[in-house]
Amino acid sequence: MGTSPGAPLTKTPEGLMPGTSGAEEALFEGSPAAIGSLGALLLTIFTLGIYAIFAWTRAKGTSYRITTQRIVVERGIFGKRMEQIDLYRIVDYVVERPFGQRVMGTGNIVLEAMDKTTPEIRIEGIRTDVVALYERLRYCTEAEKKRRGVRLMDMESA
Repeated sequence: MGTSPGAPLTKTPEGLMPGTSGAEEALFEGSPAAIGSLGALLLTIFTLGIYAIFAWTRAKGTSYRITTQRIVVERGIFGKRMEQIDLYRIVDYVVERPFGQRVMGTGNIVLEAMDKTTPEIRIEGIRTDVVALYERLRYCTEAEKKRRGVRLMDMESA
């Protein structure tokens, strides 16, 4: 199901809802911004740019690949750790846009999943319209749940 790692992904034209073709399409691919907040910018200025080297190295050590079927987060510079979660497992989303990140044009998306090994995925400091990405991600999650026949049941204690 889906494509194999390294297989080409089709890009979704802006304005169209992704996932309508049935093929795995890229919603976002990239690394977090090296200087992703106003605080990081001030720290870089205060340390005469030394912090920028650390921040750039840390940002380049993380990559995000968000498609219409899954999310892949790869971390590490020398040793790599890859986390993957299928979209149908996501149950809740939080969009974080603190003031310092809004000024710098970045934001975070926090995903809660029904997965034992990865109950939460944080996509931090990405330089894109995080609200639009959230909407597209939510749409694709619901489409994947329908495609796989997954239904969630809320159980509330009395």
